[in-house]
Amino acid sequence: MSLPPGFLDELRSRVSLAQVVGRKVVWDPRKSNQGKGDMWAPCPFHQEKTASFHVDDKQGFYYCFGCHAKGDAIGFVKETENVNFMEAVEILAREVGMPIPARDPQAQKKADRRSELAEVLEAAQRFFKMSLAQAGGANARAYLDRRQMRPETREQFEIGYAPAGNALLAYLKDQGIDDKTAHEAGLAGKPDDGRAMYDFYRDRIMFPIRDARGRLISFGGRAMDPNARAKYLNGPQTILFDKSHALYNHGPARVACGKGQTLIVAEGYMDVIALSEAGFGAAVAPLGTAVTDHQLQLMWRMAQEPVIALDGDRAGLQAAYRVIDLAMPLIQAGQSLRFAVMPEGTDPDELIKDKGVEAMQEQLDTALPMVALLWRRETEGKVFDSPERRAALDKSLRDAIRPITDPSIKRHYGEILKEMRYELFRPAGGRPDSGPAPQQGGYSRPRRGSGGGGRGGWGKQLAIPTEGVKSSRLVAGDEGFADLMREAVILATVLRNPSMAEVFLSQLEHLLPESPDHAQILDAIVTRADAGETLRDVVTEMVGRGSIDRLFAHPHVQIAPPVRNPDPEVAQACLTEELAKIKARRGYQAELSDGIVDLVEAGDENVTWRLYQAAEARNRATKAEAEDRTEFDIADNGAELKRDERDAFRELLERLTGGSKPR
Repeated sequence: MSLPPGFLDELRSRVSLAQVVGRKVVWDPRKSNQGKGDMWAPCPFHQEKTASFHVDDKQGFYYCFGCHAKGDAIGFVKETENVNFMEAVEILAREVGMPIPARDPQAQKKADRRSELAEVLEAAQRFFKMSLAQAGGANARAYLDRRQMRPETREQFEIGYAPAGNALLAYLKDQGIDDKTAHEAGLAGKPDDGRAMYDFYRDRIMFPIRDARGRLISFGGRAMDPNARAKYLNGPQTILFDKSHALYNHGPARVACGKGQTLIVAEGYMDVIALSEAGFGAAVAPLGTAVTDHQLQLMWRMAQEPVIALDGDRAGLQAAYRVIDLAMPLIQAGQSLRFAVMPEGTDPDELIKDKGVEAMQEQLDTALPMVALLWRRETEGKVFDSPERRAALDKSLRDAIRPITDPSIKRHYGEILKEMRYELFRPAGGRPDSGPAPQQGGYSRPRRGSGGGGRGGWGKQLAIPTEGVKSSRLVAGDEGFADLMREAVILATVLRNPSMAEVFLSQLEHLLPESPDHAQILDAIVTRADAGETLRDVVTEMVGRGSIDRLFAHPHVQIAPPVRNPDPEVAQACLTEELAKIKARRGYQAELSDGIVDLVEAGDENVTWRLYQAAEARNRATKAEAEDRTEFDIADNGAELKRDERDAFRELLERLTGGSKPR
């Protein structure tokens, strides 16, 4: 539904964000100033003890300095009530007494028809439920008993039965509903040769499909006849139902996600019902089709990292591999998927019945991230005993991650895959940066891909950085460490020279720190850049003294001239230089990452020129650094010492020791 211009602005102006948020948090009286609309509280979106969640009631925006959640009143209601945009608007509009604008006549007519068809579906649901309880539903009840579905579960999920023949159409006709309306609702089939319509569902156990708001939009039917052409049958597309835009059990799962449960995506109705019976209420299923991009978006509105629970067979794995390709262009920071592949030959329903709830929980706890399943897809069962095969693997991995739009995520995927590739190809006793060392004949023994494992802890342990990963060049590389130190010097310089915060505000906003501590401090600086001489105290209060102490404890920070002796001119020169160095090096790395692939694929001279220009920019930015270091020597402890100070100190020692050289 489209809203008239100005409606949302009027709504936001009437709503008090502090009142809306105040229903979910307890304000910190020490930090909050109600008169100014400056309110602070522990964040409702993540567990914390300090009040890092800030509400600016006059501007109508909130921001958390811990988890970086941000938005306005509509966004807050969406996240905390687990509703969509229009539902949040309706909730707030009711609270402030603003009527939702009426739709145009044509839209209203269509909405009325949708309501009529929803009522027809409700009538059909009553019939199916009644039929299950009657004598004709005996076989269906026996099947549900064999599947160990409890009576209360059948009631919760409104399980019914569609008898053979045209019993439903006859029932609807008695209710004053004609065949044409039944057909429009997806309940009747229409032969192409003009014969009379017939019941769309015959001799099937029926599963009502409701949208996120609980409105009945269609049905799914499980055939009782083992020889039926389709074991499961979903309703046809109607003005109410599009199977690629809906999820089974959407509404209850959304509520469960709002209470902190993990969102599980199963393959079918029975899996969802079994999961719900076992206490996993946040379970949904796509409707008889492969997962679509729209369904992924619906899932991500409920949870940042849904777990795809797939049957432990080849078909289940193939479905997971298709989801990876679908999700790659859509993933964002904090928005991805994990995969729980059931033991071979089982589905979630069977796993719970055979081994209990604990076994299912273990599958969720050890669910694989997408990068691990991607690696498994590209390597499992394959032999890489020639340069051509290894090059083919490199190309397939590049092709797989190319659709990722977020540069940071793409870079991390590349780094992890590089580590996994090294683990696959490394020779005994090799070094991470040396590449595979050829033995006699030019190659070590053939290696077969295992689909997981490795020094870096990939596979089931991917989310836990091992010591191998922490000590690898990916983490401890010289240039990355230099960037980290530059970030620290920049932040410390701004805190010691507060007037620089507003001067360099634009550059600071684009800094993108690598360290979580640095990111938190930077967010606080940018937010309170106008705090003047109190900036350091304000930032310390916002992020905690521990983060500030760690920042200033590093030797590289302590010896920086504008940190040791605050001076606006020295600070400005230092910030200009360090920000330029970071920008140039990261720009070079970005061009290098994109350019190498482009160069290999296209052989374009423009790519070579781009890489040359990026390298020149980096060299110009770092040239001054190399020149500056001629004034310093590096001591054994890593600190920089001015040469004139060192020489004066040595001269003094020589006088004190009678001319003997100090060692």
